Amino acid sequence: MVFNSLTFVVFFAIVLLLHNLPLPWSVKKLNLLIASYLFYAAWNPPFILLLWASTIVDWLVARQINRQVVPGRRKAWLFVSLGLNLGFLGFFKYGNFMLENWQTLMAGIGVHYQPPKWDILLPIGISFYTFHSMSYTLDVYWRRVEPIKKLFDFALFVGFFTQLVAGPILRTSDLVPQFMSPRTATRKQLCWGLALITLGLFEKVVLADGVFAPVADTVFGVPFPVGMVDAYLGTLAFSGQIFCDFAGYSTVAVGAALCLGFSIPNNFRSPYAAIGFSDFWRRWHISLSTWLRDYLYIPIGGNRKGEVRTYANVMTTMLLGGLWHGANWTFVIWGGLHGIYLVAERWLKQAVVRWALPSPFVKVVLAIVTFVLVNVTWVFFRAKTLSAAVTMLKAMAGLHPQAPAILPTVNVLETVVCIVGLVWTQWYMRDRTLEDVVTQAPPAVLAAAWASLAFAVIITQGTGDAFIYFQF
Repeated sequence: MVFNSLTFVVFFAIVLLLHNLPLPWSVKKLNLLIASYLFYAAWNPPFILLLWASTIVDWLVARQINRQVVPGRRKAWLFVSLGLNLGFLGFFKYGNFMLENWQTLMAGIGVHYQPPKWDILLPIGISFYTFHSMSYTLDVYWRRVEPIKKLFDFALFVGFFTQLVAGPILRTSDLVPQFMSPRTATRKQLCWGLALITLGLFEKVVLADGVFAPVADTVFGVPFPVGMVDAYLGTLAFSGQIFCDFAGYSTVAVGAALCLGFSIPNNFRSPYAAIGFSDFWRRWHISLSTWLRDYLYIPIGGNRKGEVRTYANVMTTMLLGGLWHGANWTFVIWGGLHGIYLVAERWLKQAVVRWALPSPFVKVVLAIVTFVLVNVTWVFFRAKTLSAAVTMLKAMAGLHPQAPAILPTVNVLETVVCIVGLVWTQWYMRDRTLEDVVTQAPPAVLAAAWASLAFAVIITQGTGDAFIYFQF
């Protein structure tokens, strides 16, 4: 079940109706839990067993960790949680990848090894709910939070349907305290929630699927090298697609939760208006970047053990962050490039004294450089193979001058206009919040804007394509 489908509209209407009936809070929470499991089971019912296993084991393990006073025993119980979660993730997400690379390695040393075909099916959203659940046991181990008393509340936290399959990646402190007392949306929250759902669907259905995806799919899908103009347009189109697709999902998730009376944090904050790469990662997929910071970068040493170790920790974090996105070397390269960008930026900040107070002109130059280099990394994110990514980069460098033009003029114009509009909008919103803009706008303008977004979604209709991050 995807947000951009009529099935979800009916599903959410029923959930919203039940949540606003005069029922005991415990019954309403039970309704939400059942609805969340139905939402997940709509993809592939047997995989709900993995969700249950992760939920039950982590809840029990956290209780055991809290009871132990001997450090070794606490660590042993923690390894039970990490072993289960990372074991599931490793097998289902990286099993085929590791097997293929082992086969390649054996062939490289002259050993002919033909393993049986596994054909492992990737459970939807396993990377997200694994991080949800695993962060809880880590927080209990580090004594950041107290164990959740009721398995029911923890199960609802892990399985809450709004962010279950594609984030934002939440901590227990983000959501569990809100389960402690009855919650239904106020009229203002309901309006905000429905408006955010409309905005998110506009980003997904109209921009990501309607405008950007056809161009990106065409350019990256042809079996021959493309020209320089087409290469840049295809890459920019994917840049717009990946943002509108993922930010659209997150916006719908925040809006749906708000309609039910719950508040979850935003996951994006105008990333294409970033000035530098550390700024980019404070604005892009915020819940993942902070998760990697708190549960990987800082525990392995952060910036506390000298510059060389800091650079190594940054690279380790970004390489693993890239691998988290998918079982392909293209994602590892994507993460590695961002790691190199962050290391280079850190070194330059220390080498250039005036970096802390750049002039407006320097800020613009840095923003352009950031946007261009981020788009270079998107080539690896979109390409199916490393060779395909290299071919696209060569095309962007003008090394295929004889390549025929493949994009129709209408697609070229749509892409340019929408990319310029997207970047301009993010620069306008760079230091603003949506709440501030809405508060200052006249009611008539807001009504017209909302109606226009809804109308665009309805007439575009879309094909019900799954969100890109569902595969991660």
